[in-house]
Amino acid sequence: MTKLVIFAANGQIARIVTDRILNEKAFADVDLTLALRNSQRLSDLSGQPRVRILETDLTKAADVDAAIKGQDMVFVAVVDHTADNTMTKNVIDAMKAEHVNRVISTNILGIYDEVPGEFGRWNHEQVASGLDAARESDRLLAASGLDYTTLRLPWLNDRDEVKYELTHRNDTYVGVSGSRQSIADVVLRIVADPAFASKDSLGIADPATQGENRPVY
Repeated sequence: MTKLVIFAANGQIARIVTDRILNEKAFADVDLTLALRNSQRLSDLSGQPRVRILETDLTKAADVDAAIKGQDMVFVAVVDHTADNTMTKNVIDAMKAEHVNRVISTNILGIYDEVPGEFGRWNHEQVASGLDAARESDRLLAASGLDYTTLRLPWLNDRDEVKYELTHRNDTYVGVSGSRQSIADVVLRIVADPAFASKDSLGIADPATQGENRPVY
């Protein structure tokens, strides 16, 4: 069995990942620890035999360590906008202490100034307040020695289609928007094959939205 812990497990992308793991045969050997501040939000999953639910505050080191202990893989389904990057530091420290190596971490587009044109200008304006923390979260993971993947998310929509193009750390970002279903699909590709996107930073968006000046919903 592969043991996966999802932090911020009540988020929309996290819920899609959870649902697919519990309902698709390809993930029948994955056990889930769902870590979130209020466990009652996932009470509908409390009877699932492959699910453990933990009340977890990512800013508290002891909580994070308890959630990571015994896991094979970590998915942080929230962007670390804390001023001192407490969440990212707690995850890194706990993974090292518990000898867990594989982590998938959510981040935002634009942390490398890789988004071109008018949309890139507008996006930078919109994310500016959290940009330094997002950049530092990615830098900490890259320097940690862990087997990490940073996911740089586009402006999200709730379309049902799974359609995306991946770009890498030194590439120009392609697209402006993408579906939550697409982001979940990338996460699940890594769960299925932990070598996929190892020690990489992936930009993810629907290539059909390339050239748009504003998000596509």
